[in-house]
Amino acid sequence: MPIIKPVKGKHPQIPNDCYIAENATIVGDVAMGNNCSVWFNVVIRGDVHFIKMGDKVNVQDGAVIHATYQKSPTIIGDNVSIGHNAIVHGCTIHDNVLIGMGSIVMDDCIIESNSIIAAGAVVTKNTIVASGSIYAGVPAKKVKDISEELISGEINRIADNYVNYSSWFK
Repeated sequence: MPIIKPVKGKHPQIPNDCYIAENATIVGDVAMGNNCSVWFNVVIRGDVHFIKMGDKVNVQDGAVIHATYQKSPTIIGDNVSIGHNAIVHGCTIHDNVLIGMGSIVMDDCIIESNSIIAAGAVVTKNTIVASGSIYAGVPAKKVKDISEELISGEINRIADNYVNYSSWFK
């Protein structure tokens, strides 16, 4: 059974069509959209500020989503994939974004739509990733513009696959 619990009177809001793995933890002021999936060993802590997730967001194994106390909530748009062991902290991620495996997105960053954060990248505080960009490295920098092929072939494909994968476990 996943750990889903209120903190300070705030209860996670999880639609019935979402998949939550048995060992995931979701606490506090967390609102999820439709067709989301939260995989094994994920922690989503809405204890110090709110976390809002759009539709068709997948949070893959071992990822952590948190916020900064009374300062920086975490807002995630629609059709977003957060890769294995990524950390998303006190930032805003717009629609159609891929956050790569093991990457870190820090406080007050804005990741605009149709962007990719490469595996292992560290997006430092206050960075704005322009729509259509691929960022990589430590600290993360723009490495190129994203192609329409990557938007449909990676961002949309992964998000769609995770809706399918979650159906296997429901």
